Amino acid sequence: MTTVGYRRVSTLDQSLDRQDLQGCDRIFEEKVSGGNKDRPQLQEMIRYIREGDTVLVWSIDRLARDLRDLQQIIQSIVDKGAAIQFQSEGLSFSGNSDDPFAKLQLQMMGAFAEFERNIIRKRQAEGIAKAKAAGKYKNAGRKATIDVTEVQRLRKEGHGATEIAETLGIGRASVYRLLEKVEA
Repeated sequence: MTTVGYRRVSTLDQSLDRQDLQGCDRIFEEKVSGGNKDRPQLQEMIRYIREGDTVLVWSIDRLARDLRDLQQIIQSIVDKGAAIQFQSEGLSFSGNSDDPFAKLQLQMMGAFAEFERNIIRKRQAEGIAKAKAAGKYKNAGRKATIDVTEVQRLRKEGHGATEIAETLGIGRASVYRLLEKVEA
């Protein structure tokens, strides 16, 4: 019987240190949103566990931020004959236990985690909308690398798109696109 830990934070700059999982034989860690279904370390952990193992997770919201996803992950663990324990909430689930109160707590805590995630998304969308309205929001796209004024200057001097593209080391389509934008 092995004790396996799973630790997760949502972003790369967050620390996993707060999720202290003592006594684990192996710990799987990742820095990815709990709403993201593509979590390689979680999938690897589920493949790794065997009958009789115990999975230790700091809290319910570290495992999933969606109630259905949470229930599915727990069922995958239990189906393999392993148990899962949530350290913060003091909840445990295994194939042998059928505690209706624990199931109720799990569903309530899972619903709260999902609700919290939805509130965060709503606040983020509101903040972006407000910043856009104030002209302060900049999309995280790539910075422009073509000097539009230089394209315009060469065009005014009578150079064609092919010649401008060769002079500036850019594609002809880019020249046409910029000229079309400026003229519109």
